[in-house]
Formats: sequence, C-alpha cells, structure tokens
Amino acid sequence: MSTYGPNSSSREAKPGFWKTGASVPGSIKPVYGAQHPPMQQKLASGSPKKEDKLKNYKRDAFQDFESQTSDAWDDGDDDLLQMASVQMSLKDVQSSARAVLVNHSKQHNSRTNADPGSNMGGGSHGGPGVGVRLNNSWQPPKQTPIRYNRPTTSDAEAAKLEKFKSLLAEPNIDLDDLRKASWSGIPKAVRPTTWKILAGYLPPCADRRQATLERKRKEYFGFIDQYYETRHHDMHQDTFRQIHIDIPRMNPLIPIFQQILVQEIFERILYIWAIRHPASGYVQGINDLVTPFFVVFLSEYIDNDVESENCDLRELPKSTLDVIEADSFWCTSKLLDGIQDNYTFAQPGIQLKVGALRELINRIDAPLHKHMEGQNVEYLQFSFRWMNNLLMREIPLRCTIRLWDTYLSEVNGFADFHLYVCASFLHRFTHDILRERDFQGILMLLQNLPTHHWGNKEIGEVLAEAFKLKYMFADAPNHLSHKS
Repeated sequence: MSTYGPNSSSREAKPGFWKTGASVPGSIKPVYGAQHPPMQQKLASGSPKKEDKLKNYKRDAFQDFESQTSDAWDDGDDDLLQMASVQMSLKDVQSSARAVLVNHSKQHNSRTNADPGSNMGGGSHGGPGVGVRLNNSWQPPKQTPIRYNRPTTSDAEAAKLEKFKSLLAEPNIDLDDLRKASWSGIPKAVRPTTWKILAGYLPPCADRRQATLERKRKEYFGFIDQYYETRHHDMHQDTFRQIHIDIPRMNPLIPIFQQILVQEIFERILYIWAIRHPASGYVQGINDLVTPFFVVFLSEYIDNDVESENCDLRELPKSTLDVIEADSFWCTSKLLDGIQDNYTFAQPGIQLKVGALRELINRIDAPLHKHMEGQNVEYLQFSFRWMNNLLMREIPLRCTIRLWDTYLSEVNGFADFHLYVCASFLHRFTHDILRERDFQGILMLLQNLPTHHWGNKEIGEVLAEAFKLKYMFADAPNHLSHKS
C-alpha cells in the first residue's frame, strides 16, 4: 500500500423512525444508521447475580446520561450499550438485519395508520453535536453578496501552488507524486481539480478530462430525468421522505445549507445515489458526506467563506450549479464505494471499526482505556458517530476539508486511515477525559469536544500522530484483533 507521511513532498433504505410517545407529532431526533432491536435478557428468579448488578448499573448510568442530553441518542433506547458487549459474527449480522427489517416494517405500518397526514418535512431540528447545542438562539448572519472567485495566495502558499500547477499541467499525472504533495494539504485554488483526480472521478490523462466531465455530467442528469420522478412511488417514497427530513438538519449553523435551492440539490444527489445502490440504500449520515465536495466545488466559482457568510446561491447561473451538483454526486459515489459496508445491513463495517478502535486505544493509551472501562463507557456510545460521519460532526467544516485532503491522498484513506485518525483524535483529549470522574462527565465531554476554534494546525497534529500509529500497528496483526 502506498502511503505518505506528513513530511513527504440498497439495502431498501429504511428511514429513521419516530419514537413512540414523541412530545411533538413529527418531531424527530437523528438516528444514525441501522437500529437494532433491543436484546432482552431474562433474569432468573431470586437475588441478582453480581454480573447482573453490573449490567443494571451500566444501564442506569446510561439512562441517567441520556435523560440529561438530547445529543445523538434516541430517548429510552439503550440498544447501543447492549450491542457494545456483543461479538458480532456474519450470522449475527444477517439475523439482526432480518429482525431490523421486520421491526421497522411494523413500526412504519403502525405510524402510517396512526398519522396518515403527517408532514414530510417533520421539522428542522439541528443534528447532533454543535447544531443541537447551539442552535436554540442562533440566527443566520445578514446576507452577503457573492464574491466571484479571483484566485489569490499568500507568499507562503505560492511555492506550493506552483508545484501543484506544475503537476496538474502534466499530460499524464503521476498519481504517487500528486498524493505526496496533497498529504500535507492542498491549496484552495487547485483543490477542486485535485480532489476530482484523487477521488478517481477525473482521469490522470489531461486529454481525457474534459470529455469525461461532459459525459459524466450528462449521465447524472440523465439519471435525474429517468428516476427522480419515482421519489413519490410506493417503492421509494420512504427513502425520499427520510432524505427530505434529514437535509434541513444538516449543518444547521451554516446558512447556505438552509437555502431551499441547496437542499433540493442534496435531495437529488442522495436520492439518485440511494436507488442506484440497493445493497445499502440511504442511511442517515450519508447526507453529511456530500457537504465537503459541494463546498469545495463551489469554491471554484465564488470567494465567500461559506462557513460564516450567508450568500444567496440563487445569484449563480443554473449551469454553474448543475456542474457543482453533478461533480458532487460522482465524487460522493466514489467515496461511498470504498466504505459501503459501513451502511449495509446492521452496519458491520462500523461495528468492526469501533472494535478495532477499542483495541488500538488499549494498546497506545492503557490508562485512558482503563479509566473509560472503569466508568462503564462503551466505545460504541461515542465512536459510532465518528465512524458513521467520518468525524464531520466533531470538527468544523474547514477542518473536515483539510482532513479530506489527506484522506484522498491515502490509498483507502476513508476506510483504513480514518481508524488511526479517530485513535489520534481520542488520544488528544486524554487529560480532559481523565479529569472526568464519572460516566456522565466522560460522555458529555466526548459529545461536546472543544474543537470549535480548530484550524489547520490542530488537524495537522492529529494527522501526524495518526501517521505514526498507522505505521506502528497497521501491518502488525498481533496488535489488533480486528483489521479495517
């Protein structure tokens, strides 16, 4: 596997369901990926055993925690806690998947009969993480006019930019050289083209690129013409309905993602992807993965900071928006091709990665692992979201974009290197976690990590540590019981 260090130059998509007894009809909390039916345990008559007391303690602690926070948890469910202690085999996964489908079908039929006229929108609630915590009093900034892109760079970036321009101007790009240059970050001016090449959307051969772009963009809008009207058919309406519900919750603090125009673009991208990938279909969390591509490809045309400014994208020509939409679809598809087992029945890819993270932390930071284990903190309780959303809910968008420079430059970066980034990310907060003396304190910290101020420096440090971890452990099977 060729990698570079920091110093190198459908499933039938089943929607998340409303909880029985939700306080407001149509109110929805995000539920990431497949939900598993609770695993009931029968207690023998008489006094509870010691291990049963421990399990009840863990259950009570988790319920106490979730009663005080709405962040990433579905009220009343402790399925993730119970699942965390279960060793999943392929047979288990398949059996659980069948149970999920039956259970979801019953819930859906019950909900449809009880509320046949429910609103598709369901309300625009902030997603887990920073949106839920800060969105109560947040108001969008005043609208700013679009500033069309005039590429400029600082002196520090000039040499790096020239190197990229030279690489991209080659008749046939050496992908190894492009990956080496990209690992430590890609200049904004050349990031859109570089991402398309590293994602496998654009060919290295310069003579083929324009023809490829024209063909793929035409193919995407052919899918729209052929399939998009089926979104209200019985077979697909649940899929589209869940997409329609999730989109307004996405990036609730970034104004452009609350624009109807942008939400409709995301709905088309996600719906077409879902019906073309029936092995997984749409799963909550996939919607986040379109965001970095959309923002980066938008930056090719405007100079606004979309993370903080409120520019009206209706000012852009439709032809420009169409190009951004099609390119975002194809690059998201390329990404998901490499991590699709994260989103198939029972999400076995994520379960394996969470187990691998637990083993890795036990090896590299035993005091941290022992402290969390002593307070009955299960890795699935916080790192499921890290794997499902590729850390996008934990760090600012600008940091995600920088992180993806490296992921795209790594072979299988989103599937393999992400594990070591998560380990490095958790290890960075060791001292903060050790200061928390109980279950609730640790979980609250892990759901509210202080990363709002982060920039390239902090991400660079996390990536450098992840690079070291990968070469210490990636090819050492005795160090990890699971490999990604």
